[in-house]
Amino acid sequence: MKFEELNIIEPILKALKDENYKEPSKIQEEAIPSILLGKDLLGCAQTGTGKTAAFAIPTLQLLHNSNKIAKKKKIQSLILTPTRELAIQIYDNFQSYGKNLNLKSAVIFGGVSQKPQEEVLRKGVDILIATPGRLNDLVNQKIIDLSEIEIFILDEADRMLDMGFINDVKKIIRYIPKKRQTLFFSATMPSEIKKLVSTLLVDPVVVEVTPVSSTVDKIKQSLYYVDKANKRKLLISLLKTDEIKSALVFTRTKSDANRLVKYLEDAQIGAKAIHGNKSQNARQEALQSFKDKKIQVLIATDIAARGIDIDELSHVINYGLPNIPETYVHRIGRTGRAGQRGIAISFSDVDEVPFVRDIEKLIKKKIDVVEGHKFPMVNLTPSPKTKATGNRPRTGHNTRVKGTGTQSTSKNTTAGNTNANKTAATGSENTRKAVATGNTNKAKTTTSGNKNTFKSTATGNQNTFRTGATANPNTRTAGAKKNTTRRTSFK
Repeated sequence: MKFEELNIIEPILKALKDENYKEPSKIQEEAIPSILLGKDLLGCAQTGTGKTAAFAIPTLQLLHNSNKIAKKKKIQSLILTPTRELAIQIYDNFQSYGKNLNLKSAVIFGGVSQKPQEEVLRKGVDILIATPGRLNDLVNQKIIDLSEIEIFILDEADRMLDMGFINDVKKIIRYIPKKRQTLFFSATMPSEIKKLVSTLLVDPVVVEVTPVSSTVDKIKQSLYYVDKANKRKLLISLLKTDEIKSALVFTRTKSDANRLVKYLEDAQIGAKAIHGNKSQNARQEALQSFKDKKIQVLIATDIAARGIDIDELSHVINYGLPNIPETYVHRIGRTGRAGQRGIAISFSDVDEVPFVRDIEKLIKKKIDVVEGHKFPMVNLTPSPKTKATGNRPRTGHNTRVKGTGTQSTSKNTTAGNTNANKTAATGSENTRKAVATGNTNKAKTTTSGNKNTFKSTATGNQNTFRTGATANPNTRTAGAKKNTTRRTSFK
């Protein structure tokens, strides 16, 4: 099928030709005709499927054909998206597809001064692309009026939920007219998103393309089992081969990203990080340097990576595996675009093995394990975790102490009471800042019938150091079971 067969107007067809668009993707082919008919749409599609064009092209055409544009200076279409990078990308696409139309687009997001954004809005905007936080701010300041919205587009709805924006989204929905056309896009459909869909859409056309449970076939996936301490060495050894021209490397935290940049720079490998703590200018500079091939590696967290659209990205590397399997699919979908064969490489240490299993269950295939590499995983013992009984889990010493209703790791908790340096007890004496009534105090201690030494909690017992027992005085770990170590092979 050709774009001409989708009843797209000539000015947009010309712009698409300039962008070297030849044939519509599946989601464009299925979504554009329904949107042009004015129907609500529910699109379930992951990144890299062409969904931005699927809603941008018909939105531009519908607004162009409306007689209201020349008469009004109010926002006719609102596109809501979770991140700054994605908002900018969508804005750029609207500019490209609509360059031959007399429509004005604008983009607003937080993290920068709102003054320039105010100036653009005052001149009149037909299409607004926005992130939820900044949009709510400007609406509350009465700088933005959403009362004339005719087409409302919610993009990356599941990521909105992940980032905690869902309440902001609901506030914005209250500002826009109930009578409107709504286009809703989400890669996954958790229960909260399904509830939102049921309240927003009226008899929607449903378009589902490349379900999240199946990864893109053209992406070659491989897995390296490696100790956490050797991940950086393995990464450098891979980046110094001729095979990896450019790589988007995912870390789980912002601090990991920053440390990795420094480590790669020390190894004379050009790298920059992009994450939420970076200013908008720094993020855009890093992304542009990567696109211009001034650096070999862009290191990103999941949230910041939304909106990164690079056609010639050869490799995605999961330096730290995500604990949500759907996120893995989104990550590797950044490569293998524009007809290229993408490569996704993942590192797993012993603690990430469960994540591997969850990912393989979701994508319904085993990821090829690379054997015989320079830094094979030696540590097969997962990190210890402390689980309390009847209380919030705590992490303390690398031992598990199980007693009668109490688990202690230098600080003890029993029956919902916590004592740590400062304790208040009835019928107990605690050394170091305890409180009681009518007794002699030594080093701020109070005695009423019982005596306990060093951060313990008990009733009618005498315990030393760690206690979790009943009627057993001077016991270090009364009632505790010895730890056992289970060694596991991951081959």
